[in-house]
Amino acid sequence: MAGTSGGRPSIYPTLLYTDAKAAIKQLTEAFGFTELSVYEGEDGSVLHAELVQGNGAVMLGSKGRGGVFDAAMKDAGTTGVYVVVDDVDAHHRRAVEHGAEILMPPTDQEYGSRDYMARDSEGNVWSFGTYAPEIHA
Repeated sequence: MAGTSGGRPSIYPTLLYTDAKAAIKQLTEAFGFTELSVYEGEDGSVLHAELVQGNGAVMLGSKGRGGVFDAAMKDAGTTGVYVVVDDVDAHHRRAVEHGAEILMPPTDQEYGSRDYMARDSEGNVWSFGTYAPEIHA
């Protein structure tokens, strides 16, 4: 299977935002992502950004730039992304301190995970928890 070696994730959730710069700020400050790269157009729009968390990453950009992906996502609704974190309670505190909308506080789940759920500034739902299924190739 392509993309399963070299320390690179093989799946990248990809989101478009009306205000991608504000999304990057919220994802880094409130949710602890780290900017890997951000490419801006001459007009200041975010053409492409990559943010990392642990060994995973998310790609994002600005809505309304044109192109095939922008057109395909035009009528798309919000999305949900699950991110594995080591300390759910500390991660939750950070999100609260930065004003994130919390949909569910840290909760122990029947399947052994501890997680919480938040909504970003444009309605996407982010779940952060300890559940990390082992994938065998």
